[in-house]
Amino acid sequence: MNDPQDTFDTEASFEPEPIFEPFSSELLTETRLTLAAQTLRQIQESLGHVLALLEGAEPAEAIRSQAALVAAKQSLAREIAETSAVQVIEGVFDGQNMIGSDGKMHAVPENYASKSLLVEGDMLKLVLKRDGTHVFKQIGRVERRRLSGVLSLDVASDEPVVGCGGRTYKVLPASVSYFKAVPGDRVTLVVPKSSRSVWGAMEHVVK
Repeated sequence: MNDPQDTFDTEASFEPEPIFEPFSSELLTETRLTLAAQTLRQIQESLGHVLALLEGAEPAEAIRSQAALVAAKQSLAREIAETSAVQVIEGVFDGQNMIGSDGKMHAVPENYASKSLLVEGDMLKLVLKRDGTHVFKQIGRVERRRLSGVLSLDVASDEPVVGCGGRTYKVLPASVSYFKAVPGDRVTLVVPKSSRSVWGAMEHVVK
């Protein structure tokens, strides 16, 4: 099997995606002006909170205001990051791919899915950037449960599977490589809690 370090440090390759129309210059200018105005308003609010503290405002109230301001800044940062994207697509992870809201299936890099312990039903966001970069981000998690089973190879496909209590779950080859697992090893799997799944995410291996 491949060394796990090679599996996880190698940059994922992607199939060519459809070419989307770029933003018009008018739209980009309008977006930048909107974000600039929001940033200035938040700076103004920050100065207001500092003045309130200097003038003797209640500490608890000031802390709540600061927490709200931090949350707003994080939201603004995400918005700024996404304005440089060609397209943002949300979808559901099916154990191997993201089924997008655009009706297409997008391959999720196995190293990302393995390290993030993605399971079927998790919500993902895919950002397609102008430079061709594909960035996946987990934005929602289904409830999970853990199972214990034994790793083996499917006779028909020669792909790794884990047998747990009479059921067999597929697992990503990248996970097997990462844990340096071999058939016969006992594996802890993470699967959806309230639904039957085909895939499981490897969390731990006992030799």
